[in-house]
Amino acid sequence: MVRIEAPVEEPRVREAPGGQGGVVVEAVTRVYGGRDGPVTALEGVSLRAAPREVVAVVGPSGCGKSTLLELVCGLQRPDAGRVCADPAVLMPQRDLLLPWCGALDNAALALRARGVGRREARAHARETFVAAGLEGFERALPHELSGGMRQRVAFARTLLAGKPVLALDEPFGALDALTRERMQDWLAAALAREPHTVVLVTHDVEEAVVLADRVVVMSPRPGRVVKTLEVPFPRPRARTDPGVVELRAAAREALG
Repeated sequence: MVRIEAPVEEPRVREAPGGQGGVVVEAVTRVYGGRDGPVTALEGVSLRAAPREVVAVVGPSGCGKSTLLELVCGLQRPDAGRVCADPAVLMPQRDLLLPWCGALDNAALALRARGVGRREARAHARETFVAAGLEGFERALPHELSGGMRQRVAFARTLLAGKPVLALDEPFGALDALTRERMQDWLAAALAREPHTVVLVTHDVEEAVVLADRVVVMSPRPGRVVKTLEVPFPRPRARTDPGVVELRAAAREALG
């Protein structure tokens, strides 16, 4: 686990005290400079994700949700506050598959980046690839795959990075409504087979309630936490369950 704090003199990353695990964000503020003056993306944001817990973050566009994920992954540093997280991997909004590589090789890229040879990487990736329901499409190029299949390849690549924390940035935002629902069910099943700590950013309130153990609602920029909703129901969850419908309404009300 590493801890990233706002700098006093120079930014620094160092080992965090043991025993916490997961993700801890405390009173974090992030400010960007610009030609028209500084822009505060996040202000005083605090949240936690316990080991193997799924936390969804919902909020309007521009409220700093993607910035929050980059802070969790150590790709940015806060201007105030601290971020303490187990090693994390970011799955961005776009699948970013290499168009000249087959699906299995795209999934295995996470292993190749860690120095694993091609043959060994393919062999190691195959089990995850098959678990993602992609058997038979090993050699298919990205343009030959459906949107849902591309996202499953991207998720397999994310899992194969071998990090305990998954930072998922709108993983299904570009899909049509029916495919998105199917992918939400698939992701819930995948996390049941292979639990991880997950911080999921989404605009879809229903997706948040269906997938997460806790839903964090953000305000418009500068992003602040306006409400945190516990989801006490076991997965899988039907979208029409009264409890899911009630929590979805509460989250939408908090969004304003």
